[in-house]
Amino acid sequence: MLLLQHICDADNNVSASWECSEADNSTSENSFQANLNSLLNQLAGNGPARSSFYKTTAGKKSDKIYGLVQCRGDVSAENCANCTKQSISAALQDCPKSKNVKVWFTWCFLRYSDQPFFGVWDQSSTAVFNDTNFDDPSVVFQGFNFTNGIAAAAANQPLMFQAGVLDVGQNGRRYVMAQCTRDISGADCSKCFDAQLTTFRTTVGNKRGWEIYGSSCSMWYHDYQFYFNMSTSSNHGTRRSSSQGIAIEITMIVLVFVLVV
Repeated sequence: MLLLQHICDADNNVSASWECSEADNSTSENSFQANLNSLLNQLAGNGPARSSFYKTTAGKKSDKIYGLVQCRGDVSAENCANCTKQSISAALQDCPKSKNVKVWFTWCFLRYSDQPFFGVWDQSSTAVFNDTNFDDPSVVFQGFNFTNGIAAAAANQPLMFQAGVLDVGQNGRRYVMAQCTRDISGADCSKCFDAQLTTFRTTVGNKRGWEIYGSSCSMWYHDYQFYFNMSTSSNHGTRRSSSQGIAIEITMIVLVFVLVV
């Protein structure tokens, strides 16, 4: 487990993390560059217009490149387009000679590789949090259970996305969001959330704010409304049934980044 300091503001679209494979000199070949440019252009042009998710390929046989982009479920098409462009620029700048690249921004996720990955649950994840911003002990258990409920609901949604807010009385509210990449199955989406919460529970479970960015799923948890306005239902610290099977005031390879504010 690697601990690094990282500054992040969940209200703004900022770089959260990135992964680059080892430098490969074959990336300078004309065929790879042409296919990569084609792929990134397709992702930039289609992602924001197609419910903020798009996957495609470029090239043939051994030259094929696979790529996807997904924006957070509350983000507008315009912000999604801008985030996609930012993530592409970051990928080309930070991983210029890599064939396997992942870039996380607050509002979007970009991934491309010369190896097929569509539909495959990838367990790699990164946690971002403030190591000194502890929550009230009376809220910790409620918050964790509520997050579990939001994650379970997200796995059963067509867009694999759910957001909600938990009312914890005089301690205010806790806002939660969970989202899977839509290339994986609902069952794998559920496993992805379970794995993240199990892996990071002792690290982020007692914090007032944290974010977990993964290759197949991501979660956000804060004591302020970090997401854009959208329709939500209510939960005042208790569960109740709904058509989605969740009570909601509504939403490994591991690196841990410490959020400092």
